[in-house]
Amino acid sequence: MASAPMLSVEWRRSSYSTNGGNCVEIGDGIADTVPIRDSKNPTGPILIASPTSWTAFVAFAKAVTV
Repeated sequence: MASAPMLSVEWRRSSYSTNGGNCVEIGDGIADTVPIRDSKNPTGPILIASPTSWTAFVAFAKAVTV
């Protein structure tokens, strides 16, 4: 069961997601928090990252993408 703050999250997928919905979604709407979930399991676990950590992860992913 999601906690109350997670109920107000607006989930979104990357505009680069083209593989039929098998992707990661991030949530908007909670200050200083970046919730992350698997789009195939929207009621499953949610990973919480700081905005700084999420920005570093995205930069890393862009750098290693071929």
